[in-house]
Amino acid sequence: MEEPLRFKSRRDYEELQLFLNAWNGENGTIKCIFLQFQSILAELPGVVFDFVSRPGVSISLRAERVFQGNTALFALVDVVDDDPESRWLSVCFPSVVVSDPQGLGNLISEGISGRDGYCFDVFEEDASFFKYLEERIREAFERSKGLSLR
Repeated sequence: MEEPLRFKSRRDYEELQLFLNAWNGENGTIKCIFLQFQSILAELPGVVFDFVSRPGVSISLRAERVFQGNTALFALVDVVDDDPESRWLSVCFPSVVVSDPQGLGNLISEGISGRDGYCFDVFEEDASFFKYLEERIREAFERSKGLSLR
C-alpha cells in the first residue's frame, strides 16, 4: 500500500482506498476522471487531502494548500453518491480563488465551508471541459497562496 503522505490522517487515506476499491460495476469513466483530478491535485506542492464520506450523499476529496503556516481549502472533488449506479462528480472551489470565464459552473451561495463557491458538474468524459477544470484547479491553487480558508 502506498504511503499516505499527502493525507491529513492515515484513516482518511485508508477510507479513500476502501471506497475506490469498492467502486466498480457502474460507469468506470467517472472513476477514471476522479482519479485524474486526484493526480493533478497531488502533483501540486504543499497540498494535503481530507476525505469526507457521507454515503448516499457524497464522497469528498478536499484539497488544502499549506503555505507559510496558512491553510486554504481551494478545491473539492465530490463523488455524488445519491445513486451508486450512476455517480457523477462535482468539482468545487471557493469563489475567492477561482474564476469561471466561460460561465460553465454553478454559483453555490455559502456552500463551501460557509463561503460562496463555484461547482462544475461532470457527468461524462469531455476533454475540453476536463482541460477547463484542470485550469480552474491550477488557478485556485495559485490564488490560494497565503490565504486562510477552511
